[in-house]
Amino acid sequence: MTGHCTLEPMPDVNNVTFIKKSAIILLPATDIFKHYFKNDIMKKAGIFIAIIGLVLTIFTAVTFFTKEKVVDIGNLKITANKPHHLSWSPLIGLAVTAVGVVIILVSPKK
Repeated sequence: MTGHCTLEPMPDVNNVTFIKKSAIILLPATDIFKHYFKNDIMKKAGIFIAIIGLVLTIFTAVTFFTKEKVVDIGNLKITANKPHHLSWSPLIGLAVTAVGVVIILVSPKK
């Protein structure tokens, strides 16, 4: 029967009963990667992550603005732009780039 796993008792060895599973198929990890990532999705994701890492290494800070209400009296509404600074170490960019390169190297070859 297809899709069923049968358990068969094996002979006793030193008074221990062994059970054999006859329907288990184990695939190596590379075969599983090749099966699920046929279209080089893993390689494309690695390239994308490496590019993001390079951008994070080159640009280590971002400034963005939000509008904040200063005065809100009836029809009189005054807003001001409030700057926000976000910065990170270039080492974070290098680490993200390294992860992208590792993903590219581990991706299955055609």
